[in-house]
Amino acid sequence: MLGFPITLEGYNLFNLRSYVGRNSGSSPDTDNNDNEDDQDAYEVSVEPESWDDSIEIKIEKTGNNSRKIQSKVNVEASLETVWDILTDYERLADFIPGLAVSRLLEKSDNFARLFQIGQQNLAFGLKFNAKGVIDCYEKDLQTLPNGQKRDIEFKMIEGDFQLFEGKWSVEQGVECNTESEQSGSIVGQDLQTTLLYVVDVEPKLWLPVGLVEGRLCREIRTNLLCIRVEAEKVFHNALSAH
Repeated sequence: MLGFPITLEGYNLFNLRSYVGRNSGSSPDTDNNDNEDDQDAYEVSVEPESWDDSIEIKIEKTGNNSRKIQSKVNVEASLETVWDILTDYERLADFIPGLAVSRLLEKSDNFARLFQIGQQNLAFGLKFNAKGVIDCYEKDLQTLPNGQKRDIEFKMIEGDFQLFEGKWSVEQGVECNTESEQSGSIVGQDLQTTLLYVVDVEPKLWLPVGLVEGRLCREIRTNLLCIRVEAEKVFHNALSAH
């Protein structure tokens, strides 16, 4: 679900390796596989092109051709708002760049099966295509000592990666002033909502993970920020209406 597995169609892998190596500075092991065994975990600062902050992305080497990628972003919106944005599956393509299709194949209580297609054209005639069937499991709301949390676990069941699974987590801590505590209103509450994304990824044997991890990190960055912008817009519009 989002942060798509990537397929490479109709392009020379040697040339693609050269291109990605020049452009994925977020991937310390992309250019030099000889150093791959020297570093099992590292952090990447992914600087947005049009936003006023950055997202720290942590990449952990979990095998010779597998990675765990973790990222998060703060959102000025309620947990419920962010959750509603994430689970309105067929509308995701309206505000996620490069997401051409997000179609709901099956829906039941706390479960959704999605078919998603993403496509982006890059420089030098390269095209990144992404598609997959993804099962999503919507977990119940958890009460934390200082807030709430809710997760969506996902797993690609059909696609071009050997493994592509993880979860979205929405965590909210709230500090209330006296007036908002008495009224029960969200107005006046200091919302501290964090959207987290974790994915374990392993390409098929023919595709080295170093070729795509930088691209995945940029896609994850874009997805998180777009969801944040959409959630904040919806949340603040709702506040203005009251």
